[in-house]
Amino acid sequence: MDDLEAGGPVMDQTLKELDVINKWLGGNHVTIDGVKKLVGKSTESLTIVDLGCGSGDILKIIAQWARSANINITLIGIDANPHVIAFAEKHAADYPEIEFRCINIFSEEFKKIEADIFTATLFTHHFDGPELSGLIKQLNDQARLGVVINDIHRHWFAYYSIKWLTGLFSNSPMVRNDAAVSVLRAFKKHDLIKCLEVAEAPKYQIKWRWAFRWQVVIFRK
Repeated sequence: MDDLEAGGPVMDQTLKELDVINKWLGGNHVTIDGVKKLVGKSTESLTIVDLGCGSGDILKIIAQWARSANINITLIGIDANPHVIAFAEKHAADYPEIEFRCINIFSEEFKKIEADIFTATLFTHHFDGPELSGLIKQLNDQARLGVVINDIHRHWFAYYSIKWLTGLFSNSPMVRNDAAVSVLRAFKKHDLIKCLEVAEAPKYQIKWRWAFRWQVVIFRK
């Protein structure tokens, strides 16, 4: 998944399978719940930017929530892989409130984007500590309300469970390899606390959620 030129049938199959895994393990709810914590009871218009948006599935779920809550929302999916963006545009074609942009998050172009909330689901484990701290600090400057991070708890049970599940059910070589590797590259709670402290995050909340996820909500104000 780190190969920004990866595409074709293998990437399409990978994105589809990741959507299924997140749906059945309940991981998507972690992001939505974090967004709700930042929004509170407000019904004013929102702009939410999702980093490493993949297929756009999270954005579709956020759009469904906003529709049910009568919130006028603009959703922007960011990914540096043009093949992923092309897939997402087709996948979310029925959601006019969602747009996708092929941008590297470390580019000057991305730094100019401002939003109410930035979300990152199963994305931040791709970066080492200093990179992640720098990104969190930057997002905190770009966000009006805050940031929601939904990522993996590095744990032996999570590693062997996902390795068994993907080995049994996955038809994607990328999923079978990357799912277990992602757990190894993921976080213990102290890793996240250190990154947040280095980033000088103002007020934040870290909670463990099923299935082996950390929910990090950074409150901008």
